[in-house]
Amino acid sequence: MSEQKNEFEQMLDESIRQIHQGEIVKGKVISVKEDEAVLNIGYKSDGILPKNEYSSSVTDLTEVLHEGDELEVKVVKVNDGDGQVSLTYRRLAQERMNRRIEEAFEKQEVLTAPVTQIMNGGICATFEGAKVFIPASLVSDRFERDLNKYMGKEVSFVIIECNPKRRRIIGDCKQVIIKEKTEKKEALFARIAVGDVVEGTVKNVTDFGAFVDLGGADGLLHISEMSWGRVDNPRKVFHSGDHVKAFIKDINGEKIALSLKFPEENPWTNASEKYAAGTIVTGKVARMTDFGAFIELAPGVDALLHVSQISREHVARPSDVLSVGEEVEAKIVDFNEADHKISLSMKDLQPYDDDDDYVDA
Repeated sequence: MSEQKNEFEQMLDESIRQIHQGEIVKGKVISVKEDEAVLNIGYKSDGILPKNEYSSSVTDLTEVLHEGDELEVKVVKVNDGDGQVSLTYRRLAQERMNRRIEEAFEKQEVLTAPVTQIMNGGICATFEGAKVFIPASLVSDRFERDLNKYMGKEVSFVIIECNPKRRRIIGDCKQVIIKEKTEKKEALFARIAVGDVVEGTVKNVTDFGAFVDLGGADGLLHISEMSWGRVDNPRKVFHSGDHVKAFIKDINGEKIALSLKFPEENPWTNASEKYAAGTIVTGKVARMTDFGAFIELAPGVDALLHVSQISREHVARPSDVLSVGEEVEAKIVDFNEADHKISLSMKDLQPYDDDDDYVDA
């Protein structure tokens, strides 16, 4: 009878899998307490996972583990002294994380992770549990005065120094940004040509124009190309963030010149019919000089009202009788299509006084 019992126990032992120290096994949680969890690992003894071997940051295991949960763990000891198997999840995760970081370093893989800490001289991003320090000089391709704006945001980087065991992992966002910009610029210049209509976002505005981000390179929209009409101050027309649809007027090396003066919207097209000599027109005083006033007949079409043509009475200066923005009615006395010049007369529309010395030609 005892021989049969020994044979049965031997067969039972052989039917149960054997495990070894350092082996990775799968387990199912069968009970959880605040400081430890018990796992069924398919062995004759259950596995014990202490709280500090699950994570160094967890205070109560019952908040993160529940009966029925499955997870991979590593065998620390086959017999912990009480006939049970000692397990670790934290060390296995650390080893895997170290291998992942080392592989990313060797392959120069671009990683993406959230910024979890702002430090003196840089930022810290957490990638799969690993803390990656990115020096301030490598956070961007330009100087960043305030690093706090990165908190909680995701950044992309490559690992340039890797020693996980010493917990020294250094990342670099700058080279990723430069590479992406270079690729975008090359792609942009490969597909654009003079005359193409493009869309972009106003990056910044200056006294002489606006720089528009075309997605890879900036295009300059010069003040003279913003409208067929007159633009005195670009900042009154455009603001950072504005969406712009323009056409490419010129490409010179890496410089892109943009224009909003679409040919089909040229106000001088068919102007000879609209502004023929003898036509009565209305317009607004756009600006004045000592010799006359410029009247805007349409955006991009200005006509000169000479001081001598303002009134039959003597006018010393246009500003004595006219003001900017005032609407006037006048007669076109000359139209020069080649030079885009139109001459007006208000005097021709005014009646003669009886006392005027006038000789009918």
